Amino acid sequence: MRYPILSSPLKIGKVEVKNRIVFAAHLTNFAEEQMPSERHVAYYRARARGGAGLIITEEHSTHPTDWPYEKLIAGFRSEVVEGYRRITDAVHFHDCKIFAQINHNGGQGSGRYSGREVWGPSPTLDPLFKEVSHEVDHGEIDEIVAGYVAVARNVAAGGFDGIELQCSHSSIVRAFLSRATNLREDDYGGTLENRCRLLLRVIEGVRAAIGAELALGVRLCGDELIEGGITIDETVEVASIVEATKMVDYINTSIGVATYSLYAIEASMAVPPSYSLFIPNAIRQRVTIPVVGIGRFKDPLQCEKALSSGDCDLVGVVRGQIADPDFARKALYRDATDSIRTCLSCNQECVGRMGVNRWLGCIENRSAGREFITEALQSKAISITGTRGRRSSNKGRVVVAGGGPAGLAATVALARAGYLVAPFEQGGELGGAVTTAAKGPLRSEFYDLIRNLTRELSQLNISYNLNAKVDRELLEELSPDCLVVATGSKKKKPYFVQSYSELGQGKTRSEGDDQELLIFDSYEGFEGMSDLREGDQVVVFDEVGFHDATSNALFALERGAKVTYITPALSGASGISATLDLEWWRIKMAKFGAKIVKNTIITSIDGKKISTVNHINGLVDQIEADYLILSTARLPLNELSKLSKELSIPSVSIGDSLAPRRAHAGIIEGTDVVDAISSLLMEPR
Repeated sequence: MRYPILSSPLKIGKVEVKNRIVFAAHLTNFAEEQMPSERHVAYYRARARGGAGLIITEEHSTHPTDWPYEKLIAGFRSEVVEGYRRITDAVHFHDCKIFAQINHNGGQGSGRYSGREVWGPSPTLDPLFKEVSHEVDHGEIDEIVAGYVAVARNVAAGGFDGIELQCSHSSIVRAFLSRATNLREDDYGGTLENRCRLLLRVIEGVRAAIGAELALGVRLCGDELIEGGITIDETVEVASIVEATKMVDYINTSIGVATYSLYAIEASMAVPPSYSLFIPNAIRQRVTIPVVGIGRFKDPLQCEKALSSGDCDLVGVVRGQIADPDFARKALYRDATDSIRTCLSCNQECVGRMGVNRWLGCIENRSAGREFITEALQSKAISITGTRGRRSSNKGRVVVAGGGPAGLAATVALARAGYLVAPFEQGGELGGAVTTAAKGPLRSEFYDLIRNLTRELSQLNISYNLNAKVDRELLEELSPDCLVVATGSKKKKPYFVQSYSELGQGKTRSEGDDQELLIFDSYEGFEGMSDLREGDQVVVFDEVGFHDATSNALFALERGAKVTYITPALSGASGISATLDLEWWRIKMAKFGAKIVKNTIITSIDGKKISTVNHINGLVDQIEADYLILSTARLPLNELSKLSKELSIPSVSIGDSLAPRRAHAGIIEGTDVVDAISSLLMEPR
């Protein structure tokens, strides 16, 4: 074994897990009518088949007052047991243990779905949901405890190997533990002993319900990161109290509060890996039961280091196993050449989709959240193969034009499907717009998307033709059966711009030649500002609201420029809120003294003077700048589609050449291009 500790078994109470890799609890939005679905079954089965030692499901609600989001599993309903059985049977088939996380979110919720008030220890206002908690009385506390016990019985009947009590970032139990939300003056408030009372009652009730054979764990928040909230010293004391009950088999960890400091719970690539390991480390020094470490684990070496350093006993790898369900098997049991698809920590399709009530996905794993569809298609393919024989390994030649994420994904998919693929990239390197995006501050890990795809190409023995343009001459020479157009997008000149500056123009600037405003598209901004001087005035105009604008603003600030960020929107950089990057961006903008101007558009440019108007109140202004960086609408670069028609070559446009969007769309279309080409060529399925 390359990672001896990570691959070693561990006893959690009376339950033994085969390795230390935990697929920890996280929301999926897979529930149907508050019940487990077949999507859950396939999702957890894929990670069990992929070698995980332990799976902890998303939370199961313990009471009708707890319904903070639409697709929540109502664990208190007896009908859940059938769905539980389907999940646990699927996971156990692959020699993997599975625990159920059970929880009451308390005041971190809404009455929108339940039609009832939210419950909490004290009448405090939640900053996200904007509802004030009903202060539960002793009778209602008894009801809360009874709800946990009822769900525990359902979980045991459903075949789970253990239970995790969610007492961390979004939990009524955590609200009782925290002085910030527990303002009570009775025997459930005040001292730490009193604030632990609900937790201890839940532990006692659940253990009595499930007996000694099932494992029982508690997930604790190590630091709420809020004024007057839980700190690590207090959490260590709570962990010690929990262990002293002799009813708990392990402790899981977390950081932050789901509505105050969510950006810390599911940190993006702006935060260093292993950022929260100080929490399990501190707890582990105090307790003897196993402790789970959480905090952006991307690769098995990082996991092994955390274990060997004594930071934790098990490692929670969530997004890493969303991106690659075979993370554990590739890390522990396969040859090193079988590379893990590394998580980007971009949060775009996992965390980001939760915020808009969509089911979980992944920017680079097309099958994430769709495993049940993939399984059905695979079954159909096996049936066809069995009745009609194997399909030819040479289905025809396909030219792929473009080496960005869409083109790379298409090349991988086509090669795996048995096509002869001839991929071309006009530039000297692969990656397209991702290469530029990854040059931004705190964004370098985004390039892992390209590294992962190029590794897959290498394993398929496919090489791209670089510095090679697909044109009429090439297509006539190769005469392909189909053309995939993945050539990306081009800038669209806004009405207030006469012309863009040429790249490299700034490098020839002399001290006395400062009369021209240098204007660059956001894709060109890093190169265009290569000769930026300290004190230069930079305006970033953002109509898109995503990383291309925010990265350019930080790039200029870090080089000593004075930055004014202008947006027509009501709030700046709204697109990076769902990825949990907005807080970090605002902190850095404030640190450097950048100016953020909202509800404002540019009307005209005269020399170095940029005229603006606030479209809410009509106020006009004028800003003098040295650089103007534009994050505005782009156009598809799809001239090859027209050429293919002239040459009577079937073609498929994907990624930005179809319509400029984010990288995820290109990955989807690239992965699905096989079906599109099969339809074009009328190939029998």
